[in-house]
Amino acid sequence: MSLDVSPHLLAQAERDEIREEDFVATIRESLPYAYELISGLSEKLRAGDAEFVDNLTPPPSEAERGQLLRALASNAIRSSLERHFDISLAFMNCHRVAAFRQEAQGGEAYARFTSLRAQILNQSPELRDC
Repeated sequence: MSLDVSPHLLAQAERDEIREEDFVATIRESLPYAYELISGLSEKLRAGDAEFVDNLTPPPSEAERGQLLRALASNAIRSSLERHFDISLAFMNCHRVAAFRQEAQGGEAYARFTSLRAQILNQSPELRDC
């Protein structure tokens, strides 16, 4: 299980009345490494004028890598984080997460980052087992 769902959030889900801020709080508590990494990227993006910012630092352990993979592999978690931070996320390999401005999605930088070429050029022997 990737999220530690509180009885309160479970009750909301059973009534089909989920408050997204409660879901995001659950993500923050359950996947703290992933949440903090994405939060930091969004802050860095807002602080500058770059089209995107990305993380090139591997997680400190497999537990943190697992958090990141769970957060980005779930459409619900990923899209909630994108709405919460008002960004578009792109993901490559095991830890290279990029935060784009919403309006950049579909643009040249986003297309370049998510291209087959970029994926191939980003491969290295140390990333093959991640």
